[in-house]
Amino acid sequence: MISPKLVVEASQLTFQYKKKFPYILNNVSLNIHEGQIVGIMGLSGSGKSTLIQILNGIIPNRIPGHLSGQVSIHGQSINNQDVDFLARNVGTIFQDPDCQIIFPWAEDELAFGPENLCRPPTEILSTIDQVTRSLNIEHLRYANPNHLSGGQKQIIALASVLTLNVPFMILDESMSQIDDQGREYVKQALLTLKKEGKAILMVEHELENLSIADTIYWLENGHLKKREEV
Repeated sequence: MISPKLVVEASQLTFQYKKKFPYILNNVSLNIHEGQIVGIMGLSGSGKSTLIQILNGIIPNRIPGHLSGQVSIHGQSINNQDVDFLARNVGTIFQDPDCQIIFPWAEDELAFGPENLCRPPTEILSTIDQVTRSLNIEHLRYANPNHLSGGQKQIIALASVLTLNVPFMILDESMSQIDDQGREYVKQALLTLKKEGKAILMVEHELENLSIADTIYWLENGHLKKREEV
């Protein structure tokens, strides 16, 4: 049996915002493979957001600090990479879809990312066809997101990342503001992406939201441990 390929390798991440400030992360390592959903939990202020911002390149490219360690995607370091590289490799879905969706039509939202990467119109339309079919949301393609439920909005936000065909997806408490039906809607979409080989990281407060995760970690005092070891 062929082992799934390693997509994300975070090795010995240590971070503090300023010298002499407390360490937010201390020697954190994490691997995520193709078709794997990893969950991370932790109390407020435990460093979950900092870890996300390191994994998607915001730290140290946009937010300064003292970072040691390495993050690689498919064996290529993200350190000092440009926005184009990061956009093609990491997608982040945030807590509030209204902060992420900017267009009045879902199709325009799905086209926005690849348009900014200067992909041909025919390729963009083909990609939208593929993504909406994969997530079973063809019926939402021409919808106004303002008229959709919270769960449907999160699926549109998720789909807008998928049109960039990124191998690694981060969900930052993406189920915290939607109802039970919306959560199940998002979970089913994530299970579809798992089957397609995406590497997925879910950061959540509620354990129930991580029911589809293959492995769950707990972040506390800058250290990351498997939940059963806590």
